[in-house]
Amino acid sequence: MKKILVCQHVPYEILGTLNPLFKEEGFRIRYVNFGRFPELKPGLEGYQGLVILGGPMGVDQEKVHPHLTQEIRMIEEALKKDIPVLGICLGAQLIAKTLGAKVCENKEKEIGWHDVFLSETGHHDPLMKHFQKTEKIFHWHEDTFAIPKNAIHLASSEACFNQAFRYGDKVYGFQFHLEVDEPMIQRWLEVPYHQKILQELKGTPEKIRQETVHHVGRLKNLSELTFSEFIKLFGVQKKYIRLPSR
Repeated sequence: MKKILVCQHVPYEILGTLNPLFKEEGFRIRYVNFGRFPELKPGLEGYQGLVILGGPMGVDQEKVHPHLTQEIRMIEEALKKDIPVLGICLGAQLIAKTLGAKVCENKEKEIGWHDVFLSETGHHDPLMKHFQKTEKIFHWHEDTFAIPKNAIHLASSEACFNQAFRYGDKVYGFQFHLEVDEPMIQRWLEVPYHQKILQELKGTPEKIRQETVHHVGRLKNLSELTFSEFIKLFGVQKKYIRLPSR
């Protein structure tokens, strides 16, 4: 049985649409709840993949959130093991930082449904080949990352140029939230911290709810196609050259 480790930071940011896909493929999922147990120091021994979810903290807040240092170590370990890694929002920023790229505050908070545009390389990427040139995707972030050296830029938006990247063949960072479904979005709108941000931005939860009705069906379709391709990466084995016998 394949096992995957999932780093969680807050109770309302979960695997979402990824969860049933992993279970259908027979994966055993272990959540590491850093929100409740920030002192945990898990390793990847016995795991075939790593997923790092989102959260409201910044990647440089190690003193307040010491688990961030542990997560960077886990990403480094995953890179050495050459296993699939997926980072969503904060998770993508942590991967970028681990790879030496800058993570900073975005020029504006990007919250709600916004257009995502694929790059030329994004059109040919195994995970994102199902995207149209422009797709309406759900966002909730304040920070952004630079594309790491030797990584491939996959997507952008008007408010945030770096929305997705691939490093090597098995490591992906998504700034947007492809994993959300309608119940998750409804739950996010009820988080007090989120409500405060919406008031500051003069955004209304009702607008997001209305847009969710129109766009969540396509998002679900995209997430299933994209994450199904991610799961296929677990079957990719290292290639060894066999010398012919004499």
